[in-house]
Amino acid sequence: MWRFLGLLLIVWLVVSIIGAVVKGLFWLTVVGLLFFAATAAVGWNRRDALPPGR
Repeated sequence: MWRFLGLLLIVWLVVSIIGAVVKGLFWLTVVGLLFFAATAAVGWNRRDALPPGR
């Protein structure tokens, strides 16, 4: 699960960078950053849901 979330974070970061670099794709940067933040929030919630000692 953690590897999948890490992979998603990397994908969203790459999409955001591509959107910033390619002229006219600013919307891709915004969408990438929104998905990055959402994925990070889900990962943060999953981390808090684990029982102590895991």
